[in-house]
Amino acid sequence: MSRAIWIDVGAEAEIPARAARRFVFAETPIAVFRAGDGMLFALVDRCPHKGGPLSEGILHGRAVACPLHNWIISLETGAAQGADSGCTTTLAVAVRCGRVFVDVGALDRAAARA
Repeated sequence: MSRAIWIDVGAEAEIPARAARRFVFAETPIAVFRAGDGMLFALVDRCPHKGGPLSEGILHGRAVACPLHNWIISLETGAAQGADSGCTTTLAVAVRCGRVFVDVGALDRAAARA
């Protein structure tokens, strides 16, 4: 099992409520979302359906609607909701001294499971 690899992705204040910020790590697009309740979540920025950019979707509570086909993806689990099925990789998020860190080591762990 790989270890945690925490990277600094920016200031916490730069992620507005009910929105996302996108970055790329090792050619993998990642989105950091701030739900309406202030909680931060990180997902690989690809819908499990057709790879749509989840960072461009609309947030509803702790879920995001894919902008391509309106699949609803849980920010907590990465799983598609309702009758849809599929999952995108979630990554741990931590805030330290006002900076947001994401554990990209989860990308290695997800690749090992595939």
